[in-house]
Amino acid sequence: MNDLWTVDAMARAMGAAKHGALPQAVPGLSIDTRTVKPWEAFFAIKGDARDGHEFVEAALKAGAGLAVVANDRRAALPPKAPLLAVPDVLEGLTALSRAARARCNGKFIGVTGSVGKTGTKEALRLALSADGATHASAASYNNHWGVPLSLARTPAGARYAVLEMGMNHAGEIAPLTRIVRPHVAIVTTVEPVHLEFFGSVEAIADAKAEIFEGIEKGGAAVINRDNPQFARLRDRAKAAGVSRIVSFGEHADADARLVKFALQPDSSTVQASILGTEVTYKLGAPGRHIVNNSLAVLAAASLAGADLALAALALAKLEPPAGRGARVALDTPGGKALLIDESYNANPASMRAALALLGQAPVGARGRRIAVLGEMLELGEQGSALHAGLRDPIVDNAVDLVFCAGRLYEGLWRALPSERRGGYADTSAALESEVVGAVRAGDAIMVKGSLGSKMGPIVKALMRRYSPQDTRAAASAEG
Repeated sequence: MNDLWTVDAMARAMGAAKHGALPQAVPGLSIDTRTVKPWEAFFAIKGDARDGHEFVEAALKAGAGLAVVANDRRAALPPKAPLLAVPDVLEGLTALSRAARARCNGKFIGVTGSVGKTGTKEALRLALSADGATHASAASYNNHWGVPLSLARTPAGARYAVLEMGMNHAGEIAPLTRIVRPHVAIVTTVEPVHLEFFGSVEAIADAKAEIFEGIEKGGAAVINRDNPQFARLRDRAKAAGVSRIVSFGEHADADARLVKFALQPDSSTVQASILGTEVTYKLGAPGRHIVNNSLAVLAAASLAGADLALAALALAKLEPPAGRGARVALDTPGGKALLIDESYNANPASMRAALALLGQAPVGARGRRIAVLGEMLELGEQGSALHAGLRDPIVDNAVDLVFCAGRLYEGLWRALPSERRGGYADTSAALESEVVGAVRAGDAIMVKGSLGSKMGPIVKALMRRYSPQDTRAAASAEG
C-alpha cells in the first residue's frame, strides 16, 4: 500500500481530534461510499442534497480506514469508530489541501475556461506524465469541494499537478486559485456560458480571470489569443501581478501559434510554433477545438519545465473521455453505426464544436449524420435565440437529421428544413424511443446537451439496444 498521508500529518493539518483505533496512514481520500477503497479516509462532506455523515458507517463497512467528521456529529456515531473530528469537514479538507500544496515541490497548473477545461486537463495529464509523475483532478472535480479534494490527493513526490477550476457565479474561482497557487494558469476560452448569472460575456471573462489572482510569483498566464476577450484577460492578468503572459491560437502574434493542421475523423495532425520551437505532432482525439487547446497544453508543459518533444509525442495517445466525445461502435441489424457521446454538458460554443465533429464523422453508403440535442441551460433571456442559432452549424456541417429535446428548441425546430427534422419532444425521456428506433447501419449519431437535460440515458439506451450480439446474448443469459 502506497501511503498518501500519515494519520498524524492529517490530524495536524486539520487540527483534528483522534477517536478509535486509527491506522497509521491512508492510501487515498474519498467522499463517496460507492467508490471508497480499502483503508482510504472518508470525508463526510455535507452537500446540497445529502449529508456525508449519513454514510459514515457504510464507508467504514466498505473498508475505509477512517472517517473525517464534524465535532457536533461525533456523538451520533459508534463510540469505537476510527474518526478524525474537526469543526467543519469541508474546512478540514481545505486545510489538508493547503498542507498538500505546501509539502509538494512539483509544478502546479490551473485550468479554467468556458469550454474545454476537462479535455485540456486530461491532455495535460497525458503530456506531463511523459516527463514525470503527474497528478490531476479526477473527473470534473472543479468546484468548492472538488478542488480541495483533488489538491489534497496530490502525492508529496508529484513532479506536476494539474487542477481544474470551474464556476457559474463570480467570486468562485478566486478562493480556489489561492489554495492551488498555480505556477501556470490556463484560460481555454470565454464564451456565453452561465449567462443566467452574468450580465455579459465580459463579466464571464472577469470571473474566469480570477484564476490569475493565485498565480505564484514568477508564474505565467496562458490565454487564448483568438478569443474576443483576450485583451480583457491579459489586462486582468497584468493587474494581478502576473509577470509572464503567453498567448495561444492561430493569430499571427500568438506565442504558441498554430501553423498548419489537418483534421481526420479520428485524429488530427498539427504543426505549431510553441514559444519559438517548431513542433509537429499528432492528436489521438479529433476536433478543431482540441487542436487549438493542444497549443495551450504544450505551452503550459514547456513553461512548467517539461520536455516539449515528449509532451507533444504523448498527445498521440489522447482519447476523448466518456460524455465528451467518446466514440462507441453500435451493432445494428444491417451493420455498424457510430455513436459520439457528448452527453456530459453543453453550451453554445461546445455545441458548435460537437456539430463540427459530427460533420467530420464518416458515414456508410446509406448512413446519415444525426444530431440528438438536449437543451443548453443557464443561458438566461438569450436561451431561445442561442438555441435557434444552431441552425447554421447544423446545415454547414451536413447534419442530415436532428432530434431536439426541450422547449428552448422550438425556434430551431421551426427554422430547420423539413427534411432535417427527425423528432421533437419536451423532454429527453419522451424522445428516447424515437431516437433508438431511427438508427440504421452507416449512421453517425451525436448526442449532446447540458447535464440537466438528461441526455445520458439516451446514450445508454442506444448502447443497450445496439450493443454487439455477444454482449446482448450474455445479458440475456444473466436474465
